[in-house]
Amino acid sequence: MYKNQKFLLLGLSLALSALSSASPFHEQTRLLVGGYNNAIASYVFNQSNGQIEQSTIVRTPAHNASWFTVDAERNRLFAVDEIGSKSTKPVGKVSGFKLLDPAKPLDKINTQPTLGDEPTFVVHSPDGHYVFVANYAVNPNTGASLVVLPIDQNGQLGAVTQQLVHQASHVNLERQASSHIHRVTLTPDGQYVFMMDLGGDRVYAYRYDAKSDPKHPLTPAKVPYTALPPGSGPRHLIFSADGHHAYLTLEMAGKLAVFDVLDGELKQRAIISLTPSDFKGKLGAGALHLSADGQFLYVSDRGKDNKILVYSVDPTTGLLSQIQRRSTEGQEPREFAISPDGHYLLVTNQFSNEIVTFKRDPSNGKLGASIQKVNVKAPSMLQFVPEK
Repeated sequence: MYKNQKFLLLGLSLALSALSSASPFHEQTRLLVGGYNNAIASYVFNQSNGQIEQSTIVRTPAHNASWFTVDAERNRLFAVDEIGSKSTKPVGKVSGFKLLDPAKPLDKINTQPTLGDEPTFVVHSPDGHYVFVANYAVNPNTGASLVVLPIDQNGQLGAVTQQLVHQASHVNLERQASSHIHRVTLTPDGQYVFMMDLGGDRVYAYRYDAKSDPKHPLTPAKVPYTALPPGSGPRHLIFSADGHHAYLTLEMAGKLAVFDVLDGELKQRAIISLTPSDFKGKLGAGALHLSADGQFLYVSDRGKDNKILVYSVDPTTGLLSQIQRRSTEGQEPREFAISPDGHYLLVTNQFSNEIVTFKRDPSNGKLGASIQKVNVKAPSMLQFVPEK
């Protein structure tokens, strides 16, 4: 009997030791939310019950911070100020902030002009030396472009050192009378930068090299662009973790394009409609994200549809099979994020002024019931920032 007790205690001790040495599960994690309002909001998200704890909200003054990016060390945040000009003088801006105590507002570092209107996207280079900003520019001749700004060792943004401008396709004169840069995406290895031009029906590719010419780190790739179907309006592009496959939303066409990737070149494999064949109404393909394990792809369909579509991903070919179409229970699902534990998906319904939390089954990728709705004015961006 005593011998059995000794083995039981030994087993318990080993189990506890294994638990203590494993990566800790943080029940609470930081959630940052931006939008077309006057603040970047910081919440505590509880992963044990999927609830945003509204009593913990901390606001940092920021005007139309419709998109932001957090650096790899989770020390700094860079946010656009998506504003436009009624003249030909652009007024867009980008700001840097320090990420300090979650219970306190972000500490603003500085702000720089983006030399364009309505900047919709910002991303930092993998080495932390630059930010790349997409100036959408709703009106013609107000600086639709991709701009490069350096970051010094203190996180201070320098003035624009490189500006890249392209031409519109003029297929849809209401939406494509001029170039409209919507997003900038880097390949997982950091060697290439891709720029989505909704107004030009093209995805442009650049080689990233900060050493050869620090003021102009982007040069056209060997294959400088990928042409998309006329009037399709490319919006957001993401890559698989290994960089072998890419997925692109075509906003105006309401479709999703699938590519193989080789040496910075996109090779089209498929184009998939996000809506049924009998669908009638405004189209609006939006955001897209892969699950952490790469097994599932999620896409928001805005316009009249207001759905999240779920696809299983073939691990070899990267091709997709639709497994679910789920209502977002609101209007204009502009962006969404999966919680670090993979059990929840949060959607920003911009036009209905809310964030909706859905249960998610990591084993099959499907979304379940909505469990919380939080009122936020015109939310457009959210990101989890786990503890270091």
